[in-house]
Amino acid sequence: MKTKVLTLLRENKDTFLSGEKISNELDCSRTAVWKHIDSLRKEGYDIVAVQNKGYQLKKSGSQLSEHDLVSRIKENNLFHHVVYHSLVTSTQVIAHQLVNEGAREGTIVVADEQTAGKGRLGRTWDSQHETGIWMSLILKPLVDFRQAPQLTLVAAVALARALQNKSGQQIDIKWPNDLLVNGKKICGILTELQADPDRIKSVIIGIGVNVNHEHFPQEITDIATSLKKESGKNFDRAELITDILDEFSWLYEAYLTNGFSLIKPLWEAHSLSIGKKVIARRAKDSLVGIALGINENGVLLLQDETGHVHEIYSADIEIS
Repeated sequence: MKTKVLTLLRENKDTFLSGEKISNELDCSRTAVWKHIDSLRKEGYDIVAVQNKGYQLKKSGSQLSEHDLVSRIKENNLFHHVVYHSLVTSTQVIAHQLVNEGAREGTIVVADEQTAGKGRLGRTWDSQHETGIWMSLILKPLVDFRQAPQLTLVAAVALARALQNKSGQQIDIKWPNDLLVNGKKICGILTELQADPDRIKSVIIGIGVNVNHEHFPQEITDIATSLKKESGKNFDRAELITDILDEFSWLYEAYLTNGFSLIKPLWEAHSLSIGKKVIARRAKDSLVGIALGINENGVLLLQDETGHVHEIYSADIEIS
């Protein structure tokens, strides 16, 4: 019921709604309406009340909440179930547990803070309290194993488009999973699989976005940034999550329907490395060359000094 009250207030944020109108819309008592309003205020929502006018939502709270996110994504065709935690070790860990318990495609796990956020290649991700977006998306695509890495690039495009549209900042993608602003990392993506011998059981895409950070640990100060540091503005994280999910939903549907051909030019439009000299650090060696782009499978193409083009499936990329 609290979710429905919040949805009504948000849908009518430019006007006042009387307690009577809300109670009639939701078929509940005015006392129940007041209790839900009071609960929302305690969560940080700025809801004003004016005699003979009613209630009006002025500002959302800084803390995320399940009912807030549910009220925002109700029109989304893909994401329909939100699992929210104030504090977790990692949203990826929770998502894996949910898949094992039978979670459906379109489930998202969101937290206000992670104590052991997971990054690529076993790295950790600094996940400060109520400053960023820490979430995992559960997908169950009917695709071949070899296509699964393409979903990282689909997510990168969705994030780049949503963050750029909201912040006005140029968002660049560094293959395969980093998003940068002015050369500093603002977002990372971690894609993990659960699979049976003959099929993909689920794809879990972990997303970390530095949103309202003002400071970072000393060891990453020179390489990390946030939307707030770059733009000077605070951002509504729930609104940003909604934008990201909306972008991802249509791109994912287009990908499943038409393949990677639509995603490839969108990814390349945000690519930081195409045409530049890069170092690809792989598990056992490193290659130096010019990044030509990606092929139809999302694999990075790197041309060395002899003219030979290498296909890079997994590596850390450094632009030299």
